[in-house]
Amino acid sequence: MHLDKNLVFIRCEIFSVLKSWMVSALKVLFVCTGNACRSPLADALLKKLRPDIEIDSAGTYAYYKVVDLTRRYAEEHGASEFLKSVPDSLDSKNLCVYDLIVAMEREHEQAILDQAPDCGDKIVVWHISDPYQLPYKQASREFDKIKSKVANLAKTL
Repeated sequence: MHLDKNLVFIRCEIFSVLKSWMVSALKVLFVCTGNACRSPLADALLKKLRPDIEIDSAGTYAYYKVVDLTRRYAEEHGASEFLKSVPDSLDSKNLCVYDLIVAMEREHEQAILDQAPDCGDKIVVWHISDPYQLPYKQASREFDKIKSKVANLAKTL
């Protein structure tokens, strides 16, 4: 059987383009202050619901760990396996690669814009207060807001 080399080349090129298109998943970044409470929880919850999306999180000033409040809530909601172990800082991220950037508060939106002014059209602000110093019951209320917003986001992406 004789194969036309040009036809094989064209098929390979088409496959290569399709493969790169399929591999290029939607990219979402969650941003809060320390990447210790809100953004890593949102990250973990969305990873649980939408494993087909590339999801990450960062803090404007990365804390040294993801706090116990967040770990407890993630465990209670079946997302602990998706929770990052070490917080990341915003300045370690190439913000231009993300399709959606979720800022927990306006100050986080401003930090994103300071770093990447061209990303303004990618940012959504959720207005979630920082539960870092709150007792678990009160922190859970803020986490419940995140969970609800993540569930809605998962349906729309």
